[in-house]
Amino acid sequence: MAADLSPDPQTARLDRRVTWAVIALVAATVLIGALAPRPAHHAAPAPISDPAQNPSCAEWGDGCKVCRRIGEEIACSLPGIACTPGPMTCLGSAGEP
Repeated sequence: MAADLSPDPQTARLDRRVTWAVIALVAATVLIGALAPRPAHHAAPAPISDPAQNPSCAEWGDGCKVCRRIGEEIACSLPGIACTPGPMTCLGSAGEP
């Protein structure tokens, strides 16, 4: 006695519906990501070529690490493991709290 291996029409129809629902969900997610407005960024501070040479800049960074003047010394944080540095910018002047 051989088993009937032909697919059940209802199961095949349900499989097609699930497949198309997944495809539609992926397409909608990609479209929303591509068409969604980007968040507005505030005006970026002007890049500094060498903030260590600019005594009016008390704190500066590149998005990965931050450096700060402490008296006559300069102390810097360590960058994150997967950080991509941006332009070096002054984050705080010597007169700011």
